[in-house]
Amino acid sequence: MRSLETLSGGEWVATGEWIEVQNPADVRTPLARIPALAAKDVTRAYDHAERGFAVWKRTSPFERARVFAEAARLIRDRVEEIAADVTAENGKTGAEARGETLKAADFLDYYAGLARQGYGTLLHDARPNTRVHTQREPIGVILVISPWNDPLITPARKLAPLLATGNAAVFKPATETPLSGLHFARALHDAGLPAGVLNVVTGRTAEIEEALLDDPRIAAITFTGSNEVGNRIRRRLADRNVRFQGELGGKNASVVLKDADLPFAAKTVVAASFGQAGQRCTATSRVVVERPVYDEFTRLLVAEVEALKVGPGSDPATTLCPLSSPKQRDSVLAHLAGAVEQGATVLTGGSADTEGDHAHGCFVRPTVLADVTAETAIWREEVFGPVLAVRAVDDFTQAVDAVNDSEFGLAAAVFTRDLASAYRFADEAECGQIAVNATTPGWDVHLPFGGFHDSGTGYKEQGDEVLRFSTRVKTVAIHFGV
Repeated sequence: MRSLETLSGGEWVATGEWIEVQNPADVRTPLARIPALAAKDVTRAYDHAERGFAVWKRTSPFERARVFAEAARLIRDRVEEIAADVTAENGKTGAEARGETLKAADFLDYYAGLARQGYGTLLHDARPNTRVHTQREPIGVILVISPWNDPLITPARKLAPLLATGNAAVFKPATETPLSGLHFARALHDAGLPAGVLNVVTGRTAEIEEALLDDPRIAAITFTGSNEVGNRIRRRLADRNVRFQGELGGKNASVVLKDADLPFAAKTVVAASFGQAGQRCTATSRVVVERPVYDEFTRLLVAEVEALKVGPGSDPATTLCPLSSPKQRDSVLAHLAGAVEQGATVLTGGSADTEGDHAHGCFVRPTVLADVTAETAIWREEVFGPVLAVRAVDDFTQAVDAVNDSEFGLAAAVFTRDLASAYRFADEAECGQIAVNATTPGWDVHLPFGGFHDSGTGYKEQGDEVLRFSTRVKTVAIHFGV
């Protein structure tokens, strides 16, 4: 079992107290152990970040871009090593893990380029001999809290833009999947990131929560995770001038209209639903089908689902990986049992996979449920697993109503050959991400990302839209003559 150190103040450190990291494909033997930092260690990380920010905000954006470009190169050079750890700690297939690793490098490259771009706007002024401009500045020390389901790409999505714009960070990876985030930190460190600009806090959240969230030097917090935790953080910040960016839950729907290419729609919905075993905030978990094609589409859908191969992510033949932990597996199974109790019919799957070596892992068979209603809990609650519920509706209007009848509003898709229906859906669906004849997950680094309603806050991620979160705007008026 490997013993890993964490990054604080430009040094790799350990404390003597450890947390074990499991492999969800086989939980019998721990994969690695990471330092369990104490509250005093967290405060020290903020000390380092404060000093790092003072240096980094004055560092040339061209030097920031150089560090990012080198870190991206290092990640690509180390892709097999990093992807192996993503698979080992999270369970993802090799293809998913390599894709996530390369996308993390893409984030660094994109924001390396953005760091070189203009950072303000020249404005007209009514006064004679006066020029006005705005300039964007970093806001300070930002706390980054990332989840276990995308343990590398989420830190990259969050850290790249805030560091590129001159901020410093204290980064708390998920305790279940810290190895991926440590790889990202190591690439930046090895590329020459100054000491203290990025500090990684590993530890048990319950033991360090106060030190982590209440430090007066925090300028902003960016969080991806559950609504329960996100709302608790937001309430904790209510009387403080601290920005909060939350990428929260989703209950994403794909609509299949009667004119759709049904075989294509079935394949695409399965990819959207069961990639990463459904453990994506943008995963399709609801399918709304126009009634004339409901039976045929459902038949095609079940056939595609039953072709998936459940197994460990390290097996090249695997197309459906394990869930990330015993806790997550048991939560998904509880949702399934509740759905059946409420009248849902299991068309395929519906149980844990404990055959052979799978008995020691967190495997759940890919599941399709029918006979659900708008009131069925599994139609409304985020499951975060390989579970897809299907409902029939009479027409386009009912389909859009079904999509919008949710407290969430992250992603939605429509499958149709009709351009008018596609544009109507884009206009009427109450979600931040809309796909037409495409999967709900999977957005390039330059595209703004984030949801509506309870799926997120006003600050988007990705693209240049994220700069609204990580920078502040200063307006400067210069009078240059009488």
